[in-house]
Amino acid sequence: MSKYKLIFNGLIKENPVFVLLIGMCPTLGTTTSAGNGLGMGLSTAFVLICSNIAISAVKNFIPEKVRIPAFVVIIASFVTVVDLVMKAYVPSLYASLGLYIPLIVVNCLILARAEAYASKNNVISSMLDGVGMGLGFTFALTILGGVREILGSGSIFGLKFIGDNDGMLVFVLAPGAFIVLGYLIAIVNILKKKA
Repeated sequence: MSKYKLIFNGLIKENPVFVLLIGMCPTLGTTTSAGNGLGMGLSTAFVLICSNIAISAVKNFIPEKVRIPAFVVIIASFVTVVDLVMKAYVPSLYASLGLYIPLIVVNCLILARAEAYASKNNVISSMLDGVGMGLGFTFALTILGGVREILGSGSIFGLKFIGDNDGMLVFVLAPGAFIVLGYLIAIVNILKKKA
């Protein structure tokens, strides 16, 4: 498989959110704004890329019986790095994302890519798979958060362009995540049929 195909697979054809529908907990829970979506997406992408590289590099040394627990320990190490760096350098984003940062450890996307791809391929291919899936996840969370922020509070990345009380509250709340995600998945499916 070509290097570019690995990257574009995660962005379009196998987008984790819009096509594979995995990693829904942070997708629905953290995307109240475009900034939160971007922050969560980049955090997850970092963990995904680093864990794919590490798992691919040590896959031959991990006994079959402890494969999944070993993957979780590797992933948890990179999540700890993200957690500490975010807490130190972007405390407002850290406070906003809260518990969802430690929950990256058990994100279905990361565990699925570790098991399905990184444990069976070389380091470079695993890294590129992580880049593609991570970018696709980041793109999806940012779009979802952006649409919710525009409709819910009349702003994008915190920049107001509509008056203070002109947003629709439902889009900032949990039901808004489901509504917007449903419409975005429908749009992606329509575009895929036309392509």
